[in-house]
Amino acid sequence: QVQLVESGGGLVQAGGSLRLSCAASGRTFIRYVMAWFRQAPGKEREFVAAIRWSGGSTYYPDSVKGRFTISRDNERNTVHLQMNSLKPEDTAVYYCAADRYLRTTAGDYEYWGQGTQVTVYS
Repeated sequence: QVQLVESGGGLVQAGGSLRLSCAASGRTFIRYVMAWFRQAPGKEREFVAAIRWSGGSTYYPDSVKGRFTISRDNERNTVHLQMNSLKPEDTAVYYCAADRYLRTTAGDYEYWGQGTQVTVYS
């Protein structure tokens, strides 16, 4: 089992920044791909970013590429999502996820956090 707890969400003006964190506990954190997804009201859960165990490979959809950065600290069992140049359309609940394999579909991930709300106002 892997337990994930997100933090760092909040209310921010468009153009601003937020940094989300995800603390992991349980099984060996280093073995897992870590990812962030988001879900806006009435929409499906959307892939935002992923990082392999080594931290050397990261993946983003075009919607956030160049604005969001995922990173991980394997010694502290944490993963972060730095979000810059935020837009109102980034408003959603953001979820941390973990799995042994890197995928971009939410249904493929085994472990999930409870989510943290990010609201961007114009």
